[in-house]
Amino acid sequence: MTARRWAAVAAAALLATAGCAGGENDAAGGGASPGSGGARGSGPVTVLAAASLTESFTAIGTRFEQLNPALDVTFSFGGSSGLAQQIVSGAPADVFAAASPATMRTVTDAGDAVGAPVTFARNQLVIAVAKGNPRGLTSLSALAGPGVKVALCAEPVPCGAAASKALDAAGVRLTPVTLEQDVRAALAKVKLGEVDAALVYRTDAGAAAADVDGVEFPESAGAVNDYPIVALRDAPNPAGAAAFVAFVRTPEAQQILADAGFRQP
Repeated sequence: MTARRWAAVAAAALLATAGCAGGENDAAGGGASPGSGGARGSGPVTVLAAASLTESFTAIGTRFEQLNPALDVTFSFGGSSGLAQQIVSGAPADVFAAASPATMRTVTDAGDAVGAPVTFARNQLVIAVAKGNPRGLTSLSALAGPGVKVALCAEPVPCGAAASKALDAAGVRLTPVTLEQDVRAALAKVKLGEVDAALVYRTDAGAAAADVDGVEFPESAGAVNDYPIVALRDAPNPAGAAAFVAFVRTPEAQQILADAGFRQP
């Protein structure tokens, strides 16, 4: 089970070839009682979630399974825009948790969601630099300095859209040396020493605190990302989907997210 949670790309590929079954559920959780371990349904619950949710959702999934032993959560983590495209292309999944309303709209506009998505967390950017910030990069304008190598997320990805908004607010124009398809890939460039800095979520920098520092900058306050979650229309396990969505909104799950650095909605 642990291996499946971390095999984001492999899981996504398997999803694309699997069969799916119809069903309906309540995006707010319906008749489930996730806090007491009495959720309806049994079997696997497949959750497609933004890469920045990796650690917190893994912890939430473990607790959810403890409370609901008949349900088995499998995660596929990746860039929200790519996951949304998988869903509208027919990949079977039960729940989608995105890193922005814009990527969630890809799914809702296609009619693939049950009810309205609910915002369950918020996140904002920091400048990720090597431990100790050897180049002294303390602002967005510093990233445009001579010889500074920067990684950004591609703009269709939520972290890329947020970075573009923050850079515009600061009046900074820079040319990144790489554009990555999810925030973890951008962060990895800093950890590997391939770039001097990357704009990543505060939670991702926190999860990699042994290797990087996260430098706060004021423009990030105007580029906060809302994280919506929804159960999917053709969920193979609609009862399990409803139960998981409901559990993510409980105080216990919200505390896990807060401990990871997410802001409450």
